[in-house]
Amino acid sequence: MGTALVYHEDMTATRLLWDDPECEIECPERLTAALDGLRQRGLEERCLCLSACEASEEELGLVHSPEYIALVQKTQTLDKEELHALSKQYDAVYFHPPFLLSSGKPATWDKQVRTQAQLGHSGTQDTFHCARLAAGAALQLVDAVLTGAVHNGLALVRPPGHHSQRAAANGFCVFNNVAIAAKHAKQKYGLQRILIVDWDVHHGQGIQYIFNDDPSVLYFSWHRYEHGSFWPFLPESDADAVGQGRGQGFTVNLPWNQVGMGNADYLAAFLHVLLPLAFEFDPELVLVSAGFDSAIGDPEGQMQATPECFAHLTQLLQVLAGGRICAVLEGGYHLESLAQSVCMMVQTLLGDPTPPLLGLMVPCQSALESIQSVQTAQAPHWTSLQQNVAPVLSSNTHSPEERSLPLLGESPTGTVAEDSLSPLLDRLCLHPAPPICTAVASTVPGAALCLPPGVLHQEGSVLREETEAWARLHKSRFQDEDLATLGKILCLLDGIMDGQIRNGIATTTALATAATLDVLIQRCLARRAQRVLCVALGQLDRPLDLADDGRRILWLNIQGKEAAIRSMFHFSTPLPQTSGGFLSLILGLVLPLAYGFQPDMVLMALGPAHGLQNAQAALLAAMLRSPVGGRILAVVEEESILLLARSLAQALHGETPPSLGPFSKASPEEIQALMFLKARLEARWKLLQVAAPPP
Repeated sequence: MGTALVYHEDMTATRLLWDDPECEIECPERLTAALDGLRQRGLEERCLCLSACEASEEELGLVHSPEYIALVQKTQTLDKEELHALSKQYDAVYFHPPFLLSSGKPATWDKQVRTQAQLGHSGTQDTFHCARLAAGAALQLVDAVLTGAVHNGLALVRPPGHHSQRAAANGFCVFNNVAIAAKHAKQKYGLQRILIVDWDVHHGQGIQYIFNDDPSVLYFSWHRYEHGSFWPFLPESDADAVGQGRGQGFTVNLPWNQVGMGNADYLAAFLHVLLPLAFEFDPELVLVSAGFDSAIGDPEGQMQATPECFAHLTQLLQVLAGGRICAVLEGGYHLESLAQSVCMMVQTLLGDPTPPLLGLMVPCQSALESIQSVQTAQAPHWTSLQQNVAPVLSSNTHSPEERSLPLLGESPTGTVAEDSLSPLLDRLCLHPAPPICTAVASTVPGAALCLPPGVLHQEGSVLREETEAWARLHKSRFQDEDLATLGKILCLLDGIMDGQIRNGIATTTALATAATLDVLIQRCLARRAQRVLCVALGQLDRPLDLADDGRRILWLNIQGKEAAIRSMFHFSTPLPQTSGGFLSLILGLVLPLAYGFQPDMVLMALGPAHGLQNAQAALLAAMLRSPVGGRILAVVEEESILLLARSLAQALHGETPPSLGPFSKASPEEIQALMFLKARLEARWKLLQVAAPPP
């Protein structure tokens, strides 16, 4: 299975035919820029390309009233003046005529229409046709994913859809593409839990209205709000709008009350709001209203999130719903930023490594306040938000206007200068996937038989002298029979650091696990890794001789019964026994630390008495891939490898980890351990500042 790309060139035909500064940014070049970017980077040819088909009137009727569908259809018979008059009845909408009138005679009343007809588009190119194609593309993508033809995909469409309502066009949107797709998935495939993630910079009020009382659809939207002063100027766009009736708690609005939100703010929203709710909801399908006006440079959003941030957001979503993600284009009006962001999303859907994130991982004060307002509104409805801890909004938390160091491309005031945006985007290269995705180095008999297809079982060792040199430094901790294994592991590590292998799994004896981890850390530093994150599970202590490299190594030990802090770069916490506690550990501690530390390499060690179950090990490995671009080496003691090899390899290879089972609330002891660490670490690791208030 792969990634689908659904598109039709007819959707580039409609354009504004009269003066309207508000609507002129919604232009055909949006699609052509995105598609050109995908082609130039060789991404289109890696996808399964599907030509969009029109949605039927019956399919449109899943969301829209018969009268509204008939009205949009009638636009095919109207002339330019009539279309202009009809467009003015709606907020920020325009309708486009067909190239041919219903009588079959050429349309001669507008030069732009004649010019477009000469471009070679076939058939009628009116708004009704293009809007049906946009909705149909979303339906085709859902069909392809839910029938197993592909794993995920993107529908490149216009007009967008998330503002459209049951009987009204709104905000460039004619038919609500994502809402229709969700209704279709429920009706045709019997899905009972669908997550819609709307990261467009405008509130998708149309989707909210359609599913306001529906508990089978969890709708999450972040949007520029500015206390109601930004379009669409609705009080129901605020955090306290949580749905109605049986749908209470299934509408989640995160209002951004100032511009300039960046990568850290978006990550904080995912880690501390969206993902906890999503894991508890346990969706069967994820639909993304993929608006890229929330990216850097866009005139509508005026936000600072760089295109590679959307690669990370996409990969974080891939651990949900078996990886079944259907993204549908919404907004995005800076053509270069839009194209780059689309490419970042598609390469992640294809399974390529995430590129590094730029800038300080410090959410701004306004973002923290918005996130806390969402948590306060939603906590009565979600166990996952009731078990977390309240943030401390410290005085040194930056605001977008008060960064100590501006990001690349920023002026000292934190805004992006237009003449600096192009170089900023130019340097965002698409990192090619290593030739080998995942490799395993093990001498355990039968380990190779446990591996899924596509995972390499590494044979041989070419580092005999280096292996013996490392072993001499730890001669009391390595047995002779450990040398061959150590050589394989060093070869595997070198392959990862050289970019030939994305990630790997290695086995050691229980007695040699700690010494092997010590060697790997020192070799990473010797290979000029700037920062190494070690997540050690079980009875594994941090090597004492690494004290001089304290700030280059972040050591988190998950073991024992009590949380302990030895320094800002060395601490431990118990392994939670509940699913809610384990998810809070990953989302509320491990990932904020990893993103804040920005490591070059992650070493994940499962030592004696590690206590991890298959699903836990797989989820931890899968989530750690994002902050480090997939560069992970998991070291597992031999006694556990036959049980964990397949699930670990699948997770590192990009497959969705298995479910943790029914959501269970964290125990008081688990909550207390997390509170203890957050309270003491947040001064250094700012992404930890965001958490839910106590119940």
